[in-house]
Amino acid sequence: MRLRQPALIELWRKEFSGYDGARFRRDLVAGLTVAAVALPLALAFGVASSATAAAGLVTAILAGFVIGALSGAPYQISGPTGAMAAVLLVVVQKHGLQGLWLAGVLAGGMLLLLGILRLGGVINFIPAPVITGFTSGIALIIFIGQIDNALGISTPTAETSAQKAVGYFTHGIPPVNLQAVLCAAVVAATMLVLPRLKLTSRWPAALAGIVLASLLAWALGWNVATIGEIPRTILLDERLDLGAIDLSSLGDLAVPAAAIAALGAIESLLAGTVAGRMTGTKLNANQELIAQGVGNMVIPLFGGVPATAAIARMSVGVKAGGITRMVSFVHSAALLVSALFLGGLLGNVPLAALAGVLMVTAWRMNEWHLIQFYVRRRLKSPTTVMLATLLATVTLDLTQAIIVGVMLSLLLFISQVSRLEVVPTEVDRERLLANGQPAPPEVEGIKVVYVSGPLFFGAAHQLSEALDELGQPPALILSMRGVPLMDASGLHAIEHVWHRQLKGGGLLYLTGLQTQPRTLVERSGLLETMGTDKFLWSADQAIRGACEELVSRKQAPGILGLEPEMLEVEAELEEMPLGVTTVEE
Repeated sequence: MRLRQPALIELWRKEFSGYDGARFRRDLVAGLTVAAVALPLALAFGVASSATAAAGLVTAILAGFVIGALSGAPYQISGPTGAMAAVLLVVVQKHGLQGLWLAGVLAGGMLLLLGILRLGGVINFIPAPVITGFTSGIALIIFIGQIDNALGISTPTAETSAQKAVGYFTHGIPPVNLQAVLCAAVVAATMLVLPRLKLTSRWPAALAGIVLASLLAWALGWNVATIGEIPRTILLDERLDLGAIDLSSLGDLAVPAAAIAALGAIESLLAGTVAGRMTGTKLNANQELIAQGVGNMVIPLFGGVPATAAIARMSVGVKAGGITRMVSFVHSAALLVSALFLGGLLGNVPLAALAGVLMVTAWRMNEWHLIQFYVRRRLKSPTTVMLATLLATVTLDLTQAIIVGVMLSLLLFISQVSRLEVVPTEVDRERLLANGQPAPPEVEGIKVVYVSGPLFFGAAHQLSEALDELGQPPALILSMRGVPLMDASGLHAIEHVWHRQLKGGGLLYLTGLQTQPRTLVERSGLLETMGTDKFLWSADQAIRGACEELVSRKQAPGILGLEPEMLEVEAELEEMPLGVTTVEE
């Protein structure tokens, strides 16, 4: 038997089959282009995480090498991101940098475990409105978190972004540094204008904006806060100290680690899905989770912050002609050179300039096309879920925000699918004759009820209420052809109707049962108890069977219209509680 090669080896073999100089040159150009885009973002997201610009740069370098080598697709490029920065900001405020790094290692272990257990498909169970609201909430967190730097002020910290935003109105704003505002405005204007011009549409607008703002601040002697010295190494002095780990703190860090892991999985797999559509190459989701897990366990040891795959970097690499994961390696090598030889220049970048980058990035993070789609089409449920998730993201823990969004989506979904349609009709003898069918001997009082929709716990009471309104016809036929699935609650509702009909001397037929409902009825024993002759495929068959049985009862009547052999069953029903049927799992 031939052993299957590990997924990573298969990916590398397929990716670099026939690799030559021409392909490398394409990857080289794409990698340098990505580096030009990633450099300002790495610095900005490092600061936005409440770490340092150097930490963001180290993260981008290591993620490009480690996660890029192990990733589940050739186009994946990882590093610090705005969404992750919003999570890390809260973690640092509560647990400090050592807590952040330890939470990053724990999150990496969780991601690695998810990949090993092949749970990459879990992402498909998160509804789109939840992701849209979550992304918009993170964008708000990033924007609010950069107001101080953009205005050149310092205000008290807050536990949530919502509290921080309210604080600007309740506690007042210190005197604004107009020079810092100009720095942020120059960067924002550059990022918004350059892509719209033909000659500069391909330029890395964020990098150009930072260079322009830094030159203006230096030339005009503006008094603005800067990044500070960038260490010429990737092993930072401030990093996770394994010897100083307090095991008692692991419990407090479990929830933040879960939030980091959840966001890392969501963002990386979503980014891979988007890039996969662009390239036609499918992402190996489980291998990607393994890559993210290993990378995030390694990065804190060097002083970096947790990383994820980034759509912005990947899209730039793909559009620049990148073919393999060599793009990620080249991008990291270029960033490493920048850290080693340009650290002095990078240290002079104003924090307000990075704030401008982050604010524009936050605006662009919003999935405006989906927001407009939900609002313009007046889709109430998606809009409600999106707004609730957004508010929860800004006011609560990010993990709780996802839970709120998913639970609300489930409740709305259950409410929608619980709309069971129950349509009772009288059997019309003339109509049967008009359809060319032989006239049954007696149809008076027979009712056919057409049931449509899933018959489960959210809808079973609707069936019971509708049938209670019909009273007690001598024969009741439930046409179940429109019921795709049924659970125990639906089964008990039918059983209740059967008990009532049998006790009053009436008949109950079920017709058109689909596979799942019929299997449930068989496993519960209800099919055998009611009798197989009461389960038919068409309502016409049931009508004829009911007519014949009603006629035979008139000819040989029993007590309450029951046949003699049914009297014993009827007596037993007096002592029988509802819901006696059970289903073995």
